[in-house]
Amino acid sequence: MLQRLYVHNFRCLENFELNIKATHSALLIGKNGTGKSTIRVVFEILQAIARGTNKMSELENLNLIGLKDFCRGHNDTPIRFEIETLIDGELYKYAIAFELPEHFKELKIFEEALTVSNKIIYSRKEAQITRYNYKNSQNNETQFLVDWHQVVLPIIQTYSDSDPVYILRTWLRNMIILSPIPSLMTGDSEGETLEVKKDASNFGEWFSGLYTEYPDAYQQIKAYLQDVMPDIYSIRNERVAKNAKNLLIQFKKETDAVLNIQFDALSDGEKCFFLCAVVLAANEFYGPLFCFWDEPDNFISIPEVGHFIMALRRSFQGHSQILVTSHNSEAIRKFSNENTFILGRKSHLEPTLIKSAKNLNLTDDILNTLVLDDLEF
Repeated sequence: MLQRLYVHNFRCLENFELNIKATHSALLIGKNGTGKSTIRVVFEILQAIARGTNKMSELENLNLIGLKDFCRGHNDTPIRFEIETLIDGELYKYAIAFELPEHFKELKIFEEALTVSNKIIYSRKEAQITRYNYKNSQNNETQFLVDWHQVVLPIIQTYSDSDPVYILRTWLRNMIILSPIPSLMTGDSEGETLEVKKDASNFGEWFSGLYTEYPDAYQQIKAYLQDVMPDIYSIRNERVAKNAKNLLIQFKKETDAVLNIQFDALSDGEKCFFLCAVVLAANEFYGPLFCFWDEPDNFISIPEVGHFIMALRRSFQGHSQILVTSHNSEAIRKFSNENTFILGRKSHLEPTLIKSAKNLNLTDDILNTLVLDDLEF
C-alpha cells in the first residue's frame, strides 16, 4: 500500500507531501489547476521507469518530464520524487532527483536511491552507483558508473524475484493509472497484456491478457456488468484473424433473440463500466494493486455515479488501494472527511497546498464549503 508521495519543484508542486497511510480509498478534490493531474503524472513517470523507460530523452518524448516542468521556472533546484509503499510488511522507499546543470540542454539524474525498511539497497550520486548486497550481513557493496541521463532502477541487475529491486519494479509496473478516453477504447487485440495504458486504448489487449492468464476472472467481470446492465448475456472474445481478436457483447432479455453488439459500438459510459469491471477483476486476481483513477465519474450518468464509486471503494480493501480525483458532487459524497484531501493554491504564483478534510473541522457539508470558497490556503 502507498504510504507517502513527496514531490518537490515539479510543475505546481513544491515541497508537496501526500500521506495516505492505512487508507484503502482516498479522494483528491480541488479547483482546476491545483495539481490533481500533476500527481497522476508523477505516478506515470515512476511507472514508465519501472516498465523500462530509463533515458531522460524517452521520458521527455512521452511528455512526462522536461525542461519546462520546474516549478515556476526554478531550474536551479532539482526536481525530486519520493515514494514510500508497504509491500509484504516491508517499507520500500524510492527517491529520484533530476537537475539541469548550467549549459545542459537535457535533465540529468542528480540522485537516486532505494531503501527497504531503512536498509539501503542501492544509492546514486550523479554517475556513481553503489549497490549493496541485501542478503549479506556484511552488506558488501559494488560500485559502477551509469550515464548521467539514464535512470538506474529499470536496468540494475536483480538476483531473483525476491530481490527488493525486482519487487519494487513489479509493484510500480502493476499500478493501474487511468484517465480513460472512451472514444479510443476498442475491443480489438493483436496481443495480450496485464499492463493497461493510461487512456485505456489497449483495453481489448488487457481484457485478453486477464482472461488468458486468469480464466476465472470472466465470471467476476460478467457479474459486475450484469449488476449495472442486467440484459448482458455473454462477452465473447472472438478470433477475427490469425493473431487478432475482437470483443463482441451479447444482450438478451427473457425469451428475446440475442443481440450482438461490437464493443466499439457501446456508449462512452458503457465502456467505462467494462473498464471498471476489469479493474475490479485485475485487483482480485493479480493484486493487491494500487490504482489512481483521474475522474472515474466522467461519462457516467448521475444516477449511476454512486454505485460506480462504491463498487471501486469496496473492491480496494485489504492490502490494495485506490486514489481518485473528482469534481462530481455525487462522487464526492461517497467519501468522508477521513479520506478526502483538498488541494488549493492562492494564485498561479504560489505552489499547491494540501489539507486533509479530517483536520479542517468543517461544520457544514464539505461541498458547500468548496462552493462558497470558504477554505483558506
